[in-house]
Amino acid sequence: MKKGPWTAAEDNMLIDYVKMNGEGNWNVVQKNTDLAQCRKSCRLRWVNHLHPNLKKGSFTPEKERIILKHHSKIGNKWARMTTKS
Repeated sequence: MKKGPWTAAEDNMLIDYVKMNGEGNWNVVQKNTDLAQCRKSCRLRWVNHLHPNLKKGSFTPEKERIILKHHSKIGNKWARMTTKS
């Protein structure tokens, strides 16, 4: 298993793999690619950095207001907060 930061080439291999095979079957990524990363690393890299629907950037003022409102009520329970409107 490789440790350390991902390279652009590794990112591209993972993106190509997901385009061809879809998301979800992370158990066979290593068998079907030259990636030396474990399946958990591949899944986390996809979900947290490479997924095309991933939103990066600032919150809108309205979203920030909602987050602060819920945080003042329930604290750092982020998963629970996502179910609130």
